[in-house]
Amino acid sequence: MKRVGIVCDRAMRDGMPVHDVHDEYVVAIQGGAGALPLLIPSADAPLAVADILAAFDGLLFTGAVSNVAPSQYGAQLHPGSALDEARDATTLPLLRAAIAAGKPVLAICRGFQELNVALGGSLHQAVHEIPGRLDHREPRNASPEVEYAPAHAIAIAPQGLLGQLSGRTEAMVNSLHHQGIDRLAPALAADAVAPDGQIEAVSLPRAKGFLLGVQWHPEWRWSQNPLSAAIFAGFGRSL
Repeated sequence: MKRVGIVCDRAMRDGMPVHDVHDEYVVAIQGGAGALPLLIPSADAPLAVADILAAFDGLLFTGAVSNVAPSQYGAQLHPGSALDEARDATTLPLLRAAIAAGKPVLAICRGFQELNVALGGSLHQAVHEIPGRLDHREPRNASPEVEYAPAHAIAIAPQGLLGQLSGRTEAMVNSLHHQGIDRLAPALAADAVAPDGQIEAVSLPRAKGFLLGVQWHPEWRWSQNPLSAAIFAGFGRSL
């Protein structure tokens, strides 16, 4: 069975550091991609990139409550932002190396933002504060069923990887983010956009291997959503 490394967050629980990942990602890799899900810790001393690449057939960069440190793309910290710089130290060099090696990569939410930053792009730290943009944040104090419910449409580029995987030109997706792409990394192409123009999916046209980033959460009940199922199945085939 092919092995997929799932990047963990670094958080504090009861005064102790923990490595954290939602079960939905594990389930989607096992069931949707047909692969063995294994966790990659975001340690104080990051694991060697070469060792990680040698250990896995593909990599999943997950969502998180934390944000990529704005110092990584030359910006000042927005008030109230939560950081996970241990994760940044693991993911950003790992993304660059994985892409160079042609290792299959699926990047979701924070992972989508990490991908853009790793390749030279920048982020809006508060999309909802930009005139003309939607509020892409999830409802507060809501159940997961409400938080992860479809929130807005996306227009999918037929020629992009997402369009090729799904055969669709539009879809409804959930929305649980306050950050988003500002300057798109030069090597990336926008595969989908929200009605307000916010980029929702990216791919790398000249990638050596599978590379897809999405801003929403396809791992949520992946088997009940044809677009999500197509994403994980395509990732699984690429391993």
